[in-house]
Amino acid sequence: MTAIPPAVKALAEADFSAVARSFGSAGFAVAQPADGIITLRRREQGERPAVLLSVGVHGDETGPIELVAYLLDALAQTPQALAVDLMLCVGNIDAIRQAKRFIDADLNRMFRPERGTLAGSAEAARADAMIAATAQFFTGAGPQRWHLDLHTAIRPSVYPTFAIVPDLIADAAKAQLIGWLGEAAIGAIIMNPASAGTYSYYSAEHHGAAGSTVELGRIGTLGQNDLSQFEHARVALERLLRGRPPAAVAHAPHVFKVAQNIIKLSDNFRMAFGKDTQNFTALKKGDEIARDGDTVYTVQHDEELVVFPNPDVRVGLRAGMMVTRVN
Repeated sequence: MTAIPPAVKALAEADFSAVARSFGSAGFAVAQPADGIITLRRREQGERPAVLLSVGVHGDETGPIELVAYLLDALAQTPQALAVDLMLCVGNIDAIRQAKRFIDADLNRMFRPERGTLAGSAEAARADAMIAATAQFFTGAGPQRWHLDLHTAIRPSVYPTFAIVPDLIADAAKAQLIGWLGEAAIGAIIMNPASAGTYSYYSAEHHGAAGSTVELGRIGTLGQNDLSQFEHARVALERLLRGRPPAAVAHAPHVFKVAQNIIKLSDNFRMAFGKDTQNFTALKKGDEIARDGDTVYTVQHDEELVVFPNPDVRVGLRAGMMVTRVN
């Protein structure tokens, strides 16, 4: 079995001790408001971007943990190079430790006021801790606020990298975010008009952050991820954290918007295709998407593309989304 590098092992275990020592010795204000969360702020006055990076919201998506671990380790060698106020959140720590996607339920559906039967779940408690730390981090922050929630996909995709962007983000911040996503070689962007309870939508809606759920490639085993698939994202993240000017975008992402969300209403829910269907698979007008008792979901536009098809979600949650291309 391949040994997991120390920096990766530390981040996966939410161990910030070495990072805290390094930045504390360099004069930063260091805080750990909850298990798996650290904030690094310069003590001197001056308005800096506030950047929240989150990884491991799904415990089996380990590639972003490796990516951020190496970035953080490099910054810890020269802490004065950090040009932003940074919050780093390792999401579902218990699930990461057990190499599972979640313990009781999907953490990335818990950032909502109504949780129904999931109110007592492990993920609900973890979301509350993350919400409190996020509010504390953005309180008093300047106007430039970022939240990049980094994921990897569990199924193949027509676009290997893509992002979900809340439509409510202010225009200037949205343009800056889309520019960064292009710089990170993200192939497609889905503009989302309504929350599904995700962490990035929460930070955008409640704290004015340019938030995005960013799918960086395929899921892999901790310590064995193909880091070459994250290279463009690594360079773009390093540039952002070190305050360097944006790089030119070679290929602008294709932009989509949500046409309809497919909600699982009961245990009778059935999709018209397998849950291993590729993200961005195209369907034609009138095609059946799913049926749930008397409710039948069909394609309403000339063409809609399916993203995140998953009939195994809990009743009441989104089992997939249908999108249409804008440009």
